[in-house]
Amino acid sequence: MNWQEIETFLALAEELHFGRTADRLLLSRARVSQMIQSLEDRVGASLFERTSRRVSLTPLGIQLRDDLIPHHRGVLTAVAQATDTARGIDGVLRVGFSSPLASKLLIAAREAFRSCYPGCAVDIREVPLSDRYSGLRSGELDLQLIEFPATEPDLVCGPVLILDPRVLAVSTRNPLSTRDTVTIDDLVGETVLFIGGVPGYFLDEVIPAHTPGGAPIHRSATTASWQELLAHVAADAGVTVTAAQGIHYYPRPDLAYIPFTDATPIRYGLQWRASGMSTLASAFVRAAVETSPVGGR
Repeated sequence: MNWQEIETFLALAEELHFGRTADRLLLSRARVSQMIQSLEDRVGASLFERTSRRVSLTPLGIQLRDDLIPHHRGVLTAVAQATDTARGIDGVLRVGFSSPLASKLLIAAREAFRSCYPGCAVDIREVPLSDRYSGLRSGELDLQLIEFPATEPDLVCGPVLILDPRVLAVSTRNPLSTRDTVTIDDLVGETVLFIGGVPGYFLDEVIPAHTPGGAPIHRSATTASWQELLAHVAADAGVTVTAAQGIHYYPRPDLAYIPFTDATPIRYGLQWRASGMSTLASAFVRAAVETSPVGGR
């Protein structure tokens, strides 16, 4: 099996479309088909089911994809690290954050990182909450520290570095504002606001669609801005589920933050492109893990 066959197989396994795979690899569709056929002949069985309407992986194709991905990533990372070593360990690392607590940890990690690599600069940038992954995908960021889950096929989730208790933000006019604690069941009858553009799997974990007993929770996408969302909550247009750091970083006299007794903490972790990680990025990840109170567990 040659490297081009592996790249073509993995690209087609992700795209499930010969035309898009050809465009992505800058090849002809005939060449993509030829390499897939050559690989299937080598394996001795079909890896894809092809019809006029769709392309899908066979069970053997799924197995091969899952077995190949970690090795493929390892090769790309090894080459990137060798390239960095050859060029020297100087450069600029661009790291994103999605919350004040995440930025605080990154600033501390930057100090630890630069004590070992004084020739490297670390540029820390904010990640838009409504568009969490485009910075990594476009290459504008090398790493980011954001809320989990962040399950994207072309991105890798690294260690969890922050665990922040989940709280409910409400207007001081809302009867819940006088409570010491709340539960998921208390969301029934409320309009739970959230920032538009977040993936459905993320929304379902942070703000479930139903209570543990099965009662529906009314969720509503409101804005693309956190400050605007808080303004809606303060106006008693709804409530929102957030992390406890908001108590310190976003205090308002017309808002109350009440802890949940039955919701797990919000997790924040590092993320990078599946195509590989540079030596700089690997070193920064180690510095961030050592700086984190969670310790990367």
